[in-house]
Amino acid sequence: MALKAVHVSDLPNLDQVPDNVASNFCATRFCNGVNGDSDEVKGSFKFPKFVVMGHRGTGMNMLQSPDKRMKSIKENTILAFNAATSFPLDFIEFDVQVTKDECPVIFHDNFILTQETGLIVQKRVTDLSLEEFLSFGPQKEPGKVGKPMFRKLKDGRIFEWKVEKDAPLCTLEEAFEKVDHSIGFNIELKFDDQIDYEEEQLSHILQVILQVVFKHAKDRPIFFSSFQPDAALLIRKLQSTYPVFFLTNGGAQNYTDVRRGSLDEAIKVCMVGGLQGIVSEVKAIFKNPGVLARIKECKLSLVTYGELNNVPEVVFLQRLMGVEGVIVDLVEEITEAITDLISNVNVEEESLFGEDGKMILKTKLEISKDELSFLFTKLIPELIQSN
Repeated sequence: MALKAVHVSDLPNLDQVPDNVASNFCATRFCNGVNGDSDEVKGSFKFPKFVVMGHRGTGMNMLQSPDKRMKSIKENTILAFNAATSFPLDFIEFDVQVTKDECPVIFHDNFILTQETGLIVQKRVTDLSLEEFLSFGPQKEPGKVGKPMFRKLKDGRIFEWKVEKDAPLCTLEEAFEKVDHSIGFNIELKFDDQIDYEEEQLSHILQVILQVVFKHAKDRPIFFSSFQPDAALLIRKLQSTYPVFFLTNGGAQNYTDVRRGSLDEAIKVCMVGGLQGIVSEVKAIFKNPGVLARIKECKLSLVTYGELNNVPEVVFLQRLMGVEGVIVDLVEEITEAITDLISNVNVEEESLFGEDGKMILKTKLEISKDELSFLFTKLIPELIQSN
């Protein structure tokens, strides 16, 4: 297994490298559904295998990046979703909001930016009608020109939304109808951090989304996720068909809502509300790997997201650690690289955790100790520091 040479530093809590490890790492199409043989998800939930998910299809658009791969296909579009299905992915992840005339649409940002009379203006997605929402960007009707789109970054910079392959915006219903039915949907319920939602308002929005899901999902594998704790808890109460995961950045930002402040708080949210799992920013896991033992003790599933998941060795190491799935941007590169990485892997046992939270891996794997040591103590710390 060829690994990259980088300058490194020590990584706290990842100081034990076992002699023999193995991985049952697979990235083939997820075909068995997420509910098993039952129509309801009750209590704990576990994916039947390690799963790989395409972030907003074939990856999010980073308009400021010099990397052309991050500006290849318009994110969160039918084009991106169908392009992702040509690779050995299990799920695609996308963001759902509801327009003011109650249509669930797929879009990540809270605001759409456009240009009017030479000035950049922004409009909240949930304040738009469906017709207004679909009027931005490329249009389906021949000869029709949509409104130009721009994107505002967290640092305030604004970029015109230019990608190599542009495509029209879409609704949740279209995704169900036009995307390969065998690929699963990770539906992120998107809400604005700056808005205090009343329970009645949240309930209405979620029920509008659920109406579309129940009408069109059929036997497609689906699970819900949300950074909004009340939304995650409420959709678990409103339905028992699909698993619900709580999204967290693991404490990378400060929030007035303490439930969003750490992985420990995320575990509490899941246990209180009967949620089935956590979707965490990957750096939070590597900075505090002992939390995996607590997550497993609570019988919760764990999926990660973040730019580090675009490094094959990082994904490989997470599988060894017991993470159940990853959300990635560089879909083609990651699936190809991971297939190559596991070509020499033979599994006999799964990874385990000791009582102190340190990893004890009892498996057989055709990979040298030096290569494994490089993963644990050198490559990961360098990547965490550089991101």
